[in-house]
Amino acid sequence: MAKQAFTKTAYENLHDFIYGKAKYPVNLKNGMAIGGGTMYPEINFTLPTMLITQDTMPEVIKNYKEIITGICERARELYVPGFVAEIETLPPMTFNPQWGVEVCKTVVDIVKEYEAKHGIKGAVRITPNDIREGRDLEHMWHGKHWEAILKTFEGCAGAGADLLAIESVGGKEVHDDAIMYCDISKSIFALSVLGCTDMNNLWTEIVGIADKTGTIASGDTACGFANTAMVLAEKNYIPRVFSAAVRVISSVRSLVAIECGAQGPHKDCGYEGVYVKAITGTPISTEGRTAACAHLSPIGNIAACVADIWSNESIQNIKLLGGMAPTVSFEQLAYDCRLMNTASAKSDEAALLLRDLHADSDSRLDPQAYVLRPDVVLEISKELVKTQGYYPRAKKAASLAFSHMQKAYDSGELMLNDKELMWLENLAQTVESLPSDAGEFTESMIDDCEKLDPKKYNME
Repeated sequence: MAKQAFTKTAYENLHDFIYGKAKYPVNLKNGMAIGGGTMYPEINFTLPTMLITQDTMPEVIKNYKEIITGICERARELYVPGFVAEIETLPPMTFNPQWGVEVCKTVVDIVKEYEAKHGIKGAVRITPNDIREGRDLEHMWHGKHWEAILKTFEGCAGAGADLLAIESVGGKEVHDDAIMYCDISKSIFALSVLGCTDMNNLWTEIVGIADKTGTIASGDTACGFANTAMVLAEKNYIPRVFSAAVRVISSVRSLVAIECGAQGPHKDCGYEGVYVKAITGTPISTEGRTAACAHLSPIGNIAACVADIWSNESIQNIKLLGGMAPTVSFEQLAYDCRLMNTASAKSDEAALLLRDLHADSDSRLDPQAYVLRPDVVLEISKELVKTQGYYPRAKKAASLAFSHMQKAYDSGELMLNDKELMWLENLAQTVESLPSDAGEFTESMIDDCEKLDPKKYNME
């Protein structure tokens, strides 16, 4: 299948770029239309601290039954119009695909049971853990790690999963060092040259599995790249302007899934999904304030501006005063979605006001929030699509991110301290000095990446 090439944005008018509505909604078999006008909650959950072995699998399954039953019951009690349950497999569940498939089938069966008995519409997104890391990794696109991931996808699709997703790690070994040393050149190399190449190979396979099994290839996320930077910036370990730029650059990488045929919704922990939606019109899932159960961030409200599904972040099955944590988190998501849906039903003006309040409440206080403003996203996206090629587009993304941050500071729309301003100037200059040719850039970077084994990416 020929890859899609996006040369213009899906949205021209900022008025149309809003939560709950996508140009190309994803229609599920049960009638849910993601991006079709209704905001749905997407609940992401995981196990309490425990070992996952053959002997503990009965306890694992018991936990997942308890989690999804509590969620379905609360969905019924709150009159939720529909929801998505995401299963992010833990590493042992991907190394042993039959375990991941058993977990998936457990969740799917209960969701379908509640739909049949109570009319509660639910969908299941399966996100196999990307295990392609470690010393025993043979190659990124063949060997036992690769085969286990594909078997997990195939098995879970057969078990009834509706949506296929992953947090892929191609280039992460290089990007970890890029973050550590605030090396914007290495970040661009990891995300565009390594990451985009990996995305092409991986998402061609995932889309093929989706087509074969009648499921939907949804989307990827640069969580291990941009979210890692965001968390470290929040701890004041690295500059926030660096993290903000990484977020925009990561959109070039995440876009590849859609180019390969993924339909959305883009995965929740990929905040760069706003750029993917702007360019492709596919619906997106995002997380913000509701992700505080797993990590803190400066983008709690602005993340909701153009979401089509509102998610949390992986929350453990532990007891809180209000109930089990996944059920509590689901309730928070459901109420947020109810508010957004009510605003949309009231009028377009009310929905736009809520969108803009979400944006304005965060964007001035942190550059990582500023680059997620719908108007900024649309402006940058319209320039990005004019540039073709992964490396040139990633370089352009970094340049645009820095120039927009500088302009916003100069106009008083963004707060930056002296240290951030110094980093902003230096990083922008570094990007401008990078070579224009991708081959020249790659050749100059390979020897500088100590943790990179080029053979695993077919680079030798």
